[in-house]
Amino acid sequence: MANGAGSAPTPDHILQTGLAFWACKVLLSAVEMRVFTELAHGPENFEALAGRLGLHPRSARDFLDALVALGFLQRADSSYSNTPATDLFLDRRKPTYIGGLLEMANHRLYPPWGHLTDALRTGRPQSDLADGGFASLYADPARLREFLAAMSGISRGTASAIAAKFSWADYATFVDVGTAQGDTASQIALAHPHLTGAGFDLPEVAPIFEDHIASLGLAGRLKFASGSFFDDPLPSADVVIMGHILHDWSLDVKRMLIRKAYEAVPEGGAFIVFEAIIDDDRRTNAFGLMMSLNMLIETPDGFDFTGADCQGWMREAGFRETRVEHLIGPDSMVIGIK
Repeated sequence: MANGAGSAPTPDHILQTGLAFWACKVLLSAVEMRVFTELAHGPENFEALAGRLGLHPRSARDFLDALVALGFLQRADSSYSNTPATDLFLDRRKPTYIGGLLEMANHRLYPPWGHLTDALRTGRPQSDLADGGFASLYADPARLREFLAAMSGISRGTASAIAAKFSWADYATFVDVGTAQGDTASQIALAHPHLTGAGFDLPEVAPIFEDHIASLGLAGRLKFASGSFFDDPLPSADVVIMGHILHDWSLDVKRMLIRKAYEAVPEGGAFIVFEAIIDDDRRTNAFGLMMSLNMLIETPDGFDFTGADCQGWMREAGFRETRVEHLIGPDSMVIGIK
């Protein structure tokens, strides 16, 4: 963050960024302890809230007031309540809950990011996926559910934007590749009743997908398609979607998946890739660049990319028309038309 023209440099931005993990962990611990879910029913006074959360007296007031100072809670006298944003997005009982991503960040990402320097010097991943890869994750039902819920959390707003911005009236069917819980497919189907679709993922995902789809009343319009995008062709559909998939893999695998998408759609069909697409000049989308560093931490070969990169790979595969459209926050979609 630049200082004003002619002003003397200050260390504020350096210190705020260098110690940002303090604020990060306060929020992650609050999600873990269900602070916002506890307050979703209404304000609570300090003694009642601290008691229900099991907070030690030494730190309870500092912790809750830190959440106030950071803008995650409100306080009137000694009574605490959620902000409109935390009430909407961090109450576990609401369908708008995005805390699954933060839960995964707390349990799986926070510790290995402490080894970023090692990763930068060795090029090797540092997370619990380093040895077993995604296979080890999918073999553990509890970890798999947490991971899939996190994918819904990171994609919920983006999926709604895709449902609103893409020309769905021109198409009848779609398949969401690497569907996780099926939340992206659900948001699109809810917004466009004429569409039918499928979620494509490994068989271990099927019961989690089917539970989520059934809870939204979409079982008649969205089906689960079991398979591996390494070993099997993708299901045919008018539109193929890959959200937060390509960045997990090497360039060769990225190109292979794009070719499979090209083969799965008809002439005039569309391929949608959505990620935290890095700006072409690689200067402004800090989240996208840090997501690429997260791929270094998490995967052997994954990396994020610019819109120009992705359009180039799509044209190599044969897509005749490509474009990039911003969605929300750091996320954009790259669209290829066959």
